[in-house]
Amino acid sequence: MGSEGPAAVTIHVTGFKKFHGVSENPTETIVSNLQEYTKKKGLPKGVILGSCTVLETAGQGALTPLYETLQSALTGKDSESPSSGKIIWLHFGVNSGASRFAVEHQAVNEATFRCPDEIGWKPQKVPIIPADGGISRVRKTSLPVEEITKALAKKGYEVMTSDDAGRFVCNYVYYHSLRFAEQNGTKSLFVHVPLFLTIDEETQMKFAASLLEVFASLCQ
Repeated sequence: MGSEGPAAVTIHVTGFKKFHGVSENPTETIVSNLQEYTKKKGLPKGVILGSCTVLETAGQGALTPLYETLQSALTGKDSESPSSGKIIWLHFGVNSGASRFAVEHQAVNEATFRCPDEIGWKPQKVPIIPADGGISRVRKTSLPVEEITKALAKKGYEVMTSDDAGRFVCNYVYYHSLRFAEQNGTKSLFVHVPLFLTIDEETQMKFAASLLEVFASLCQ
């Protein structure tokens, strides 16, 4: 195996099912259709689309499947040479009040759910990972959020950077994923999308595919 060109980046994607107040979650559609969409349109050079998983919109009660999903990406990682490629976790979540896409810088170690999750859990000011300390602890992505956002804006998308992923399930999953990424030498990014009523499905599918392109160019 020669080392021609940059190593491939494998991108694993997650979205969420429906939850309180959002009967149709656009991220479930995006993630369910992404494999098919990229097959038709073609993947950018150097990108492998790994797993596409739709998660239950739940915190503590859905931790086991979340970690099984995160762990599955590492299988086989150690058996190849260390430079054999990078792994990025790309998490999509919906912000029903948003008018544009938001690339999230960070997650906070706080679960304060405004409504119960799909398993009925409604924590208030609870640390997501008590071993990490108090609820003010922040974990940041190691990916260049500003650069990613600028590249997407250049492609014509309504997109912004954000420092606040909320305190609901999106932030909960992102916090776990960032900690997992740090411990396992992978990377993680969370992107909030609006409802399809605000930005239509076709544009959101294109946006997801464009994100893969941006990752590819970052990893050259």
